[in-house]
Amino acid sequence: MQNDLFPTDAESERLRYEPFHESVEILDLYEHHRSGEMDVVMRPLGENPHATPKATMDELQSAKEAWESGERATYTISSKSDGEFVGVAEQWLEWDKRRASFGMWIREPFWGRGCSSERAGTMSYVAFEWLDLDLVSVGHDPENEQSRRAIEKYVDAYCGQHDAVLRNWLPSNDFGDPTGVHVYSILQEQWRENVTTAEIATIRVGA
Repeated sequence: MQNDLFPTDAESERLRYEPFHESVEILDLYEHHRSGEMDVVMRPLGENPHATPKATMDELQSAKEAWESGERATYTISSKSDGEFVGVAEQWLEWDKRRASFGMWIREPFWGRGCSSERAGTMSYVAFEWLDLDLVSVGHDPENEQSRRAIEKYVDAYCGQHDAVLRNWLPSNDFGDPTGVHVYSILQEQWRENVTTAEIATIRVGA
């Protein structure tokens, strides 16, 4: 079953976005987990790398089901220049609240290259222009300084705000502890007033 809610491809200045469940091969993704490179990526998320290809298959199946139900849009991020796998971007939809919550992870070789802000700009465009939502939100673990810096950069650019610190907000993770979260939000009006024409010109969203 298909749905027509989410764009099936998008591009920004350097990055391309495609449905996760359609654009990644199970064993290719599992190889990133098996190689050990995902340890540093997954730990700040409170998760362990996949122990088996079945875990990878289950993740892709979950992404497909959530996409088809309209609950979550998960995209593979790749480099436009060479097609290299960069990471994953997500939007969790709360339709009754007219909001989306962002999530993402990026492979370590792409840290510090501005990929988080570029992805946030594209996903904000999808949320506000394509889905006509009122608000997007994003959060990070209070101890994750890298995420804090990346999030504050684009939240400040769109004149969003830091809303709260929610202690023990997320359930126990792979390491056994509930996790707190810093929460930020951007209103559609704030995004429209502060997104630049130059940024919009770099974004292409397909059907």
